[in-house]
Amino acid sequence: MRDDYLQTALKRIDDPNILVNVVSRRVKQLKRGNRPLVESLEKLSAEDTALREIIEGKISYELATPEQLAKR
Repeated sequence: MRDDYLQTALKRIDDPNILVNVVSRRVKQLKRGNRPLVESLEKLSAEDTALREIIEGKISYELATPEQLAKR
C-alpha cells in the first residue's frame, strides 16, 4: 500500500478506523470483480485503487444513526 495515498486518504476520512473499514469493504468488492471507479496508467493493487477512489471522492461513507442501530 502506498504511503502517499494513505496519508492523502486520511485527509478525506480522518478517522483511521473508519478508513480501514471503508478500504477493506471496497477491496473485497474489487476482488469479487467490481470495476474500479478510477483509471490509472500504472497497475495498482486493490488497496491502492480503493485509496485513490477515496482521494478522488468516488467513495464515501455514512455512519448509522442511533435509531438505525436500535432497529437491529
